[in-house]
Amino acid sequence: MDLFGTNFLSNNLMLPILDFFYGVVPSYGLAIVALTLVVRAALAPISAGQIRNMRRMKVAQPVMQKRVREIQERYKNDPAKQQEEMAKVYQEFGNPLAGCLPLLLQLPILFALFATLRGSPFADVNYPVELEIFPRDQVVQSQPVNAQRHNIYVQPGVHYSIGVVSTAGNKLHEGDETLLDFRTPDGRSLDSILQEVNNPQITPHWTVKSGGELVELIRENGQTKLKALHAGKVSLVGVVPGLAANEGFLFISALGQVGAIDSNGMIHWDTVMLVLIFAASTYASQIITSQGDGVKNPQQDQVNQSLPLIFAAMLLLFPLPAGVLMYMVIANVFQTVQTFILSREPLPEHLQKILDAQQKTVKAQAQTIPFERQQPKKKA
Repeated sequence: MDLFGTNFLSNNLMLPILDFFYGVVPSYGLAIVALTLVVRAALAPISAGQIRNMRRMKVAQPVMQKRVREIQERYKNDPAKQQEEMAKVYQEFGNPLAGCLPLLLQLPILFALFATLRGSPFADVNYPVELEIFPRDQVVQSQPVNAQRHNIYVQPGVHYSIGVVSTAGNKLHEGDETLLDFRTPDGRSLDSILQEVNNPQITPHWTVKSGGELVELIRENGQTKLKALHAGKVSLVGVVPGLAANEGFLFISALGQVGAIDSNGMIHWDTVMLVLIFAASTYASQIITSQGDGVKNPQQDQVNQSLPLIFAAMLLLFPLPAGVLMYMVIANVFQTVQTFILSREPLPEHLQKILDAQQKTVKAQAQTIPFERQQPKKKA
């Protein structure tokens, strides 16, 4: 499923930018940094609008809520007048839903960037394939294998759109054989391309995920054949290693490394460090957003404390490649810096008056002593 045109944006925007920066500095780690900064800088005006709207809504919300309740009560029997007055309120203070539009505009590009960093050359690419085997006497109509195509890097700056084929389709009879192959849209085999570029780093392979007793995988002459032995359903996965999956950057040992703990129980402290930096930058951004104008909110303080922990736990429980984590950290730090700068901008005059009144009220409440214990009178 090509959500928001993710594949189109990845193929025609992200990958060309990535190839350009790798051509300037031959390091995929630096290419990720440059790609992330370019995308975030391009989206900065949209993000700025969202940050400004959130800041203004935070100041205006108490007054807006009061005005809205008054309008709803006063014109409860006159919907047309109620709508007219509500429009005036939104014109004065802004529409709370306006902050959602910048986020929606960013989503296609962010999804495309995320998908790019999760694929080749930074990580192994998986092709899931479902086959079904039937008895010899049963008539079946086979269909082509349906697996999403991916861009596969065969050497730096050179990539091809690769899909998978099963020459016998997705339905086989007992005793049948089918060739499992990775191919371009024009029918070129990935194995032949790898031989042309002489790249032994990439060795595609197939693994049976379920139904292993029903089939036999035969590897010969650089090709993988599957022989159907017994009736049933079989799940396979074709794996094409990422060209830069094992490439390190700074303190990161491998850009394609997935998870803080591997299957052998070994802790990858570089991944743990990335998760901690992401959580810390998230906390800093939340603090700047909630307290930038000096008005404290106890409920928001609880969210600020819990949200980074929730994100850290999610990243540890649902691991991502180190290259994706690096992008998330850079993007988060960029967003935090942008939020800090915009929090210093002067508010519109009418909102500044509201903020001054709020701060004055908070200060007065802090200085008020609600109860003062009286000293007992001394007896004469």
